[in-house]
Amino acid sequence: MKKRYLLDGFCILLLSILIQGCAYSHIQRPLDTDFNKTSLGTKIGRSHTRSVLWLFAWGDGGTEAAAKDGDITSITHADIQVFMVLFGLYSQVTTVVYGD
Repeated sequence: MKKRYLLDGFCILLLSILIQGCAYSHIQRPLDTDFNKTSLGTKIGRSHTRSVLWLFAWGDGGTEAAAKDGDITSITHADIQVFMVLFGLYSQVTTVVYGD
């Protein structure tokens, strides 16, 4: 009986690790790898892509569209934001660029 409880506990722990962030997830991470002398700049621009039901996707999430949004001519740093609901039932990926 004690082994059964240990097995159930292990399965619950494993499932919670595997499906973390599946109901709601909103993260941001850098697209740059060299942070020695990163200067963000004075302007910020964003561009988005969205998808619904894993069937429909639209938007321009490129760095050029983000630079145009922020009126940036020289990009110094870039991040990516991912927003996801219910295993990606709705998702939005945002490219964020910084510069002057």
